[in-house]
Amino acid sequence: MKPSAPVGVFDSGLGGLTVLAALARRMPEESLVYFGDTARVPYGSKSPEAIARFSAQAARFLAGRGIKLLVVACNTSSALALPAIRRAARVPVIGVIEPGARAAAAAGRRRVGVIGTEATVRSGAYARALRRLGATATAAACPLFVPLVEEGWWSGPVAAAVARRYLAPLKKARVDALILGCTHYPYLKREIARAMGPRVALVDSAEETARAAEAALSRAGLRAPAGRRGRREFWASDAPERFRRLGRRMLGGVVDAVRLHRLDA
Repeated sequence: MKPSAPVGVFDSGLGGLTVLAALARRMPEESLVYFGDTARVPYGSKSPEAIARFSAQAARFLAGRGIKLLVVACNTSSALALPAIRRAARVPVIGVIEPGARAAAAAGRRRVGVIGTEATVRSGAYARALRRLGATATAAACPLFVPLVEEGWWSGPVAAAVARRYLAPLKKARVDALILGCTHYPYLKREIARAMGPRVALVDSAEETARAAEAALSRAGLRAPAGRRGRREFWASDAPERFRRLGRRMLGGVVDAVRLHRLDA
């Protein structure tokens, strides 16, 4: 494995671009290859077996691009499919669950809310990770958040109403931090913050995940040479032009082209 090899980033759709952006800010010299399984988003309503199968297919595709590390930006895949992903990728793999839990605990928060897809919440992965760190978790599934982000509806009356409805139980539980347990959710941060109120700290796992990726590369002696500009490569399993349009909005114009790669059914 060469230090010049790229880092792979995988998500069920466009939400993982939050993690890609954090990686690019922290390690601008690293080349990044992103794959969004836009043909099958969202993963959160799928069975664990389907999630593991889809995730392994994506991991094999990115491994074929010669990556040196795989960052699983999808919380659902991180919660339910890491063993299958590691077998398929055959390179070091980092998920987003543990980094997100660490970020909440490091802020000194002990009553932590978690929002995520139905599959992520059902898995109990965040609750277990937080318990190991001495915090308690109250979780709520927010299945409509992913489609809202994928449609570009990040603010306005519809997003605000959905946020208030989903987050009411967590507000009633008086959590003092809220983990955005899906990489799509930071794009709804304004409406989520309004619904929860100023007392609640919002925890986005993207920055902590980028720190974990940097540490893993450093330990392995695989950091790219400093002073260069890494390349960016984007792939989608469906509708690449739509990905490019929304991706440019999400990343501020960085997405020049998106290539199509259809995964097996």
